Formats: sequence, C-alpha cells, structure tokens
Amino acid sequence: MYDFDTIIDRSNTDAIKLEMCGSVFGTSDITPMWVADMDFACPAPIQMTIRERIEHPIYGYTQRTARFQQAIKQWQKKRNNWDIDNRWIEWCPGVVPALSMSVQAYTDKGDGVIIQPPVYPPFYDVVTNNERCLLENHLIEKEGKWTVNIEEFEEMASRPSTKLFILSHPHNPLGHEWTDDELRAMGEICAKHGVVILSDEIHSDIMLYGHKHHPMATMSEEIANCTVTYMAASKTFNIAGFSTSYIIASNSELLEKYRKVQKTLHLESNMLGPLALQAAYQNCEPWLNELLTYIGENVDLVCDYIKRDIPEIKVIKPEATYMLWLDMSGLEIKHDDLKYIIYNRARLGINDGTTFGKRYEKCFRMNVASPTSVVEEAISNLARTIASIRK
Repeated sequence: MYDFDTIIDRSNTDAIKLEMCGSVFGTSDITPMWVADMDFACPAPIQMTIRERIEHPIYGYTQRTARFQQAIKQWQKKRNNWDIDNRWIEWCPGVVPALSMSVQAYTDKGDGVIIQPPVYPPFYDVVTNNERCLLENHLIEKEGKWTVNIEEFEEMASRPSTKLFILSHPHNPLGHEWTDDELRAMGEICAKHGVVILSDEIHSDIMLYGHKHHPMATMSEEIANCTVTYMAASKTFNIAGFSTSYIIASNSELLEKYRKVQKTLHLESNMLGPLALQAAYQNCEPWLNELLTYIGENVDLVCDYIKRDIPEIKVIKPEATYMLWLDMSGLEIKHDDLKYIIYNRARLGINDGTTFGKRYEKCFRMNVASPTSVVEEAISNLARTIASIRK
C-alpha cells in the first residue's frame, strides 16, 4: 500500500544527514547512512495535517491540548499494552534535552550515572557536560546475543554516589530488545539501591520480525516507581524535525522534579509538533506496520551480503531499530585506514564506532532506513571494495 522504494532528493533541505558529510567524512561524494532518521516520506495523514494548519496565516504561541495526552495514552495501550494516566505525561523538546534536564533534576555534581556502551553518543554528553561521574557498564556478547554484565552493574549501582542509570531500550546501536528477565534484573537492582532509571525508549516502535516491546516501567510497580520513560513519534514516523517528545512517569515526585527544571528554562513547544504526533498516533499505524516489514527486508539484505561476500565482518541481526552494528575487526586493518577505505573508496557514510565508546574503533553503525536500491548499492560497494583489498 505504501511507497518506500522511491528515492527522494533531500538536497537543499538543510538535512544534517547530507549537509554535514563533508565535515564528518571528509567528502560529500558519499552515500549517507549515519544520522538516525529515515529517507522515506512521512505518512500522508501527517503531511495533510501540517498543510491544513499552515494554511492559517497566524503562527503564534499554541498550547498542547488534552488530545496530545490522549493520543499518547491510546498509542501506548495499543502498541505496548501499557495503561498510563494522562497526568503521568509531560511534553519535552526532544529525548536528549530531556535526559540532560533529568540529570540536572535527579543528581548533583559528582554523582555517578551508569550507561551501557557501546551506546548512543549523547548519553556520554548529558553526563559529562553536567559534571557527573560516568560509569561504563559495557555490554557483553554471549552466543550471538547481547546482554548485560549484571554483576558489574550491581556493583556500580550499589555505590552510594550512584544516582542514575540511563537505559537505551531497545538498545542503540546494537538493536537489542531487552528481555523481561534482563529488564527485571536491572530494574530490581536500581530499586534496591535507590537508583533512578532514565529509560530511553524512542526506538520502541521499530520492532522487527514480530518482536514486542515491553517498557521498563511495566515490569513491576516497584520498578515503575523509580523509572522515567522517554518516547517520541519522531523515529517511528520520520518527524524528528518537529522537536516533540514526551516523558512518562507514574511517580509524581520524579515528574515534578523534572518539570521544575524544564519550567526554569521556559521552553515552548513548536506549533506543529503536537499536531504531527496526534496525526501519527491516530492515523498512521498501517503505514508503520508495512514499514517494519520493509526495514526487516533491508536488514536481511545487508546481513546476507555480509555472510556471503564479507565474512570478515561480524553482524548480529537486530531485533529492533533500523541500525546495524558492524564489527570489522576481522579485516585486520588499522582504524584510520579502515575509515579511509569505507568513506573514500566504498563511498559509504556510516558512524565511526569510537563515538559510541573508545574501545569500539573497529566497529561502525549503519542506518538501513532507505530505499532498498540505495541499501543494496551501498553494501555491494563495500563488498567490492573489500574484495579488491584482498587481492
């Protein structure tokens, strides 16, 4: 029913994904597969809603009505079987700003904050830029699956100075959807030691191959009481430019502490963001369901190419998100040389793994939320380039 195959020219739209290639990769002649947005048109109901609103010639201050909270409540019930109260919801300008404000709300300078590398680079920034102490609980691979080093996690959480745990759920860049057992283990440890959980679930709608998302806050009442959840329609429906996200917290004390910081900054939501979210959640679920099948096929395509033509690269098929984590250590090529080969010879713009953690210099993150023809050309170029090096 929906067209994900058409290549849409994004030039002259100020898209970061295109405009910053020169400064990031040293060349603009590259297929950009790095920034975590999609190369698909957002669903027609969202486009229609935005067009109808901008036809009115006054673009003044606006408020978020009860329809905003109600759309979120209904979406969470439908997609995640999560019953939430409208009073638990607060708007925010984006998940990363909200995480930074939460660090300020729930900790003091010098307090410890746990993250789980390799992880989304801003997780580092919201801790260190706020002068908190970074605690790195590196994820481990077991039998082709990613999991948590739970013994180290509890040791870190038990320290008196540790106040926060920032969870990426599902995990970016690994695409791991945490199991209920893993969530309960981490959640119970945090509840036991008085550690607040900031659960970034912005990718929770991008579930592949029939996997289901279970919010951290649904694990138990005890875990919900120490959890703040961060979500948005932005990754799901390709509307990140509207800077509209939201948090959910059943613990009124945690919610009010967050609100106090946000109110201090006098942040205003933009006029179009809430409308886009409402249109997405109310009218675009069929589009999303078809998108998930399409992304899954793109993931299969890349994984099959790698298995057949570039077996030196290790990839674990993700359960969620539209990102692939490519471990290229098997190529036995120095980090800088490897980047040159990928960027300048294969003409492929993918994220350097060191931005997700210093020890991941032979890893890269690849975004496959593009038309299949683009994805196939990109991975085939990489395969041909690696083959030429072998010779």
